[in-house]
Amino acid sequence: MKIIGVIPARYKSSRFPGKPLADIAGKPMIYWVYQQCKKVEDFDAVYVATDDEKIFSTCKELGVEVVMTSDKHLTGTDRIGEVARKIPADLYVNIQGDEPLIEPETIKAAIKPFYENKDLQISNLMTKITDPVDLVNFTVPKVIVNKDNIAVYLSRATAPYPKGKIDYSYYKQVCVYGFTPEALNFYCEYGEKYGKARVEAIEDIEILRFIENGYRVQYVEVDSQTIAVDTQNDLKRVNEFVKNNNITI
Repeated sequence: MKIIGVIPARYKSSRFPGKPLADIAGKPMIYWVYQQCKKVEDFDAVYVATDDEKIFSTCKELGVEVVMTSDKHLTGTDRIGEVARKIPADLYVNIQGDEPLIEPETIKAAIKPFYENKDLQISNLMTKITDPVDLVNFTVPKVIVNKDNIAVYLSRATAPYPKGKIDYSYYKQVCVYGFTPEALNFYCEYGEKYGKARVEAIEDIEILRFIENGYRVQYVEVDSQTIAVDTQNDLKRVNEFVKNNNITI
């Protein structure tokens, strides 16, 4: 099975423009993510997928494999879909470009189910919520699964609501995804024809397009508490963590 890791990276961000090039201990954040992905033995190749010349040229200078994609994509998954049309593979793994400290073992957890289930088309990760603030934080998608860890729904709200029982563990999404070419093709063709799916557009969570249309999304629980960089304050936290723990690449 040929497996490719893809890191979508765009320069324009409403909350943090130029985020992929943000400095972490002397190197741009996208380089940190790329180096973590390169530690995953399952990958035959790893690419950054961008629509920006600055990111493209920076990657080239640092020896990072990079693919230029359209600037018309509405989502990162659309960008992965374009890569899939250019570079054949059996499985594409989407790793977010704002997770500079993502653990290789966490990435591998999204790949493992495809070895065990040849019919699987989509995987995603989740981790138990330990910070109560995350429960009410709308930027944190909450994951609801059945007994087999197949997705039922994702929501930015605190869900499910504990009316019947309170002994429930809540989970949040970890943005590492595994997609077969068929799943990506569906996602892109649906978007080209209809735009975002109904609930996907309301919640603004990409994976809901699959769930709304009957796809089984396999969730895998991981113990991952890395710092996603959404703001300048997050970037400061990452730099402090790297410095305090003497982390180098």
